[in-house]
Amino acid sequence: MSGEAGGRIFFSNVRRSLEAEDEIRLTSVGVDIGSSTSHLVFSRLVLERLDNRYVVSERKIIHESEVLLTPFTENAADDATIDALALGRFIDRQYELAGIAPGAIDTGALILTGVAVRRSNARAIGELFASQAGKFVSVSAGDALEATLAAFGSGAAARSIRESARVMNVDLGGGTSKIAVCEAGDVVEMTAADIGARIVSFDSEGRVKRIEEAGRRFAGEASLALEIGKKPDAGKLSRMVERMADRLFEPKPGVEAAALLRLDPLRNERKPDVVTFSGGVAEYIYGREDRAFEDLGPQLAKAVLARVKAWGPRIETSDQGIRATVVGASQYTVQVSGSTIFVAPQSALPLRNLPVIVPTLPLDGQVLDAERIAQAVRAALRRLDLHEGEKAVALCYRWAGSATFARLDDFCRGIAAGLAKVLERGSPLVLVGEGDVGGLIGIHCREETRVANPIVSIDGIVLKEFDFIDIGALLETSGAVPVVIKSLVFPTAALGRAKVDASA
Repeated sequence: MSGEAGGRIFFSNVRRSLEAEDEIRLTSVGVDIGSSTSHLVFSRLVLERLDNRYVVSERKIIHESEVLLTPFTENAADDATIDALALGRFIDRQYELAGIAPGAIDTGALILTGVAVRRSNARAIGELFASQAGKFVSVSAGDALEATLAAFGSGAAARSIRESARVMNVDLGGGTSKIAVCEAGDVVEMTAADIGARIVSFDSEGRVKRIEEAGRRFAGEASLALEIGKKPDAGKLSRMVERMADRLFEPKPGVEAAALLRLDPLRNERKPDVVTFSGGVAEYIYGREDRAFEDLGPQLAKAVLARVKAWGPRIETSDQGIRATVVGASQYTVQVSGSTIFVAPQSALPLRNLPVIVPTLPLDGQVLDAERIAQAVRAALRRLDLHEGEKAVALCYRWAGSATFARLDDFCRGIAAGLAKVLERGSPLVLVGEGDVGGLIGIHCREETRVANPIVSIDGIVLKEFDFIDIGALLETSGAVPVVIKSLVFPTAALGRAKVDASA
C-alpha cells in the first residue's frame, strides 16, 4: 500500500486508484515447491468491482512450466537440503519461457510443502523471491493444509457444490498421500499417510537408490529385501505396492496402518458419491502420463485405481492432477473498515500478510458457550496448520444476535482461549467482523478479558479462508483502517499434459 492520496487507496506497485476502476487486470504467478516436484503457473486475472470489493471474474493460465523433480544437493550432510541454485535456474528459465519479467508480476503465491517447509530450505527458497517479497503470499503447508489445497485445486470442493455430492479427493504424491472429503464446498474430513510413489526410488538400471522409512516398513510387510544398489524382487515389489494401496483405503486402520498416519483417520461414516485424484500419481490414473520416473508411480496408480473401482464410487476427472494447487494470489480488493473499531496501541499497525481463519462459531443462541467457541477456533487453526501458534492470524467472525455484556464476555473468553498459543508468543489479537461490533469486542477483550497483547478489532470487512490481509495505519480523517485482501486463486481447468523435467 502506498497510503492515501485524495481519499483513494492505491496499489503500491502499479499506482492504481481502486475507487476509479471497475475492472482490474493482474499478472499472477503460483509457485509450488515440494519434496518430489516443483512447478510454476503464470496467470492473467480479471477482477471486477462488486459494491465495495473486487472479485475474480476471469482467470486464464498463460504459461505452465514443466514439472521439475525437486533438486537436492549432492553431498549435503542432510540429504533433504534443496539445491536452491538449481531451483533458481529453473525458475529463471520459466520466467523467460513465459515471456514475463519478474518485475511485471503484480502478485503471487509461493506454496512450500514437505521438506521445502524445513527452516533452512524455506529460507533459501525465500531468498529467490526476496526482490518481490511484498507481492507474494508465502504459505508453508503441512499435511492438513496440503489436503485442503488439493481438494480446492483439483475441483473436488467445487464439484461437491455443483453436484450436491459427497466428493473424495485422493492426492497421491511422492512421499505422502492426502485424502479430503468435501460436502457443500467445505472439507469435512481429511487424513494423510506416509504412502507415496517415491518412498522407494531407483536408478536407470532399476537398482534401489533411496529408501524412506515408510518404504522399509512396507518392504518388511511384503518380505521384500531392499538394499541400496541392488535390484528388488519384482514379484515382491508388486505385493508391496498392493499393500500400500490396501493401507490407504483401510476402513478402520490397524496397528500397521495407524503407524503411517500423519493425521487422524477418516471416520468413514458414509461412502463418497464421487472420487477424484490429484498429485503426480494422478497423471498415470488419468492416462496423461506414460513415462516412468524411477519410482513406484505407475504401479501405485494401477493398484489405487483398482481399489476405488472395486469400492464403487463414481470416478471423475479432476480439474488438475499434478498441478492441483493455487494458480496465484489475487490482490483483489481494498476495503475500508468501519469507524467503530478498536486498535491499541496504534503502533500495532500496520500488519502484513496475516492468514485468515474463519471458524464455524456457534453465535446464534441467546447464551454463548465459551468452550465451544474455543474448540471451533482451535479446529480452524488445525485445518490450516496454524495450531502451533507460530504466527499471528486474523480471525474472521460473523456476529449474530444482541451485543449484551454476557454474550460479549463468552465470545471474548472463547476467542482468547482458542487463540491461546498465538497470544502466548506475543502476537497481536486480530479480529475482523462483518457486523458493527468491532469496537465493543476490542474494548471488552482489553478491559474485561484482560488480553495484554496488542489488539486490532475491526469490522465492516468480508473475508474467507485462503485470504491473507494487510491492515494499514489508521486514516486520520475517518478513524477507519484500509485493508488489502489477497486471496489464493485456484485453477478451473487443466491445460494440456504435464511434462516432467528431471534436469535443473
